[in-house]
Amino acid sequence: MARGLAIAQMVVYHFCYDLQYFGWTHTAMTRDVGWIAWRSAIVTQFLFLVGISLTLRPQRAPGAGTIFTRRWWQIAGCAALVSAGSAFIFGPRWIWFGILHFVVIAQVLVAPLRRFGVANLLLGAGLLVLGSQLQLPAFTPNAVSWIGFAPVKPLTEDFVPLMLWIGVVVMGVGTGNIWRESAAPLAQGLRHWSGAGWLAAIGRWPLTIYMVHQPVLFGVFTLLQAAGRSGS
Repeated sequence: MARGLAIAQMVVYHFCYDLQYFGWTHTAMTRDVGWIAWRSAIVTQFLFLVGISLTLRPQRAPGAGTIFTRRWWQIAGCAALVSAGSAFIFGPRWIWFGILHFVVIAQVLVAPLRRFGVANLLLGAGLLVLGSQLQLPAFTPNAVSWIGFAPVKPLTEDFVPLMLWIGVVVMGVGTGNIWRESAAPLAQGLRHWSGAGWLAAIGRWPLTIYMVHQPVLFGVFTLLQAAGRSGS
């Protein structure tokens, strides 16, 4: 259900973004504090759940023919498709290290940390502080800005740098270690909430919805825009 809630917010956020992109609204989504905070909250939810999922899955590293490996390759392939599609749409602002690119790298880096259990809560908090406070001009070039620490955001439509955000994943790993004892009863109770059904349903298809919703929205808005021009 939690993943479904994050997906629903993402779709609504991108719907608002598309309204701006096609000129139907005039909002400063990349500059306004409220919009930035909402985007950060959505990314935080997704990446926190990535960490929890890493803990609850069988503890195997990528490379052994497991479901985890297949899923990793699926995400990597989708990240490549996002880069190609965004290059076609946004040109120089193409997405070369967005959320899927981040997840591909973060899963490999964070998987060995699962053995540290609840201590990952402290480690993740430390990484959050380090990534948010340390800024080094040497990390400004695109070749290294994906690591984090860059004083300014590079020219790209979506950017999720490794440092800072990896702290959220690591904290998710720490939380996953106490999930079965303390959070399982809560999850069981939420299943009886009337809104949990549809959220749980869309939460089972996060990657599919992520990849499909924007092409669908862009297609609809393009058709509406063309219809408006032809009717005027």
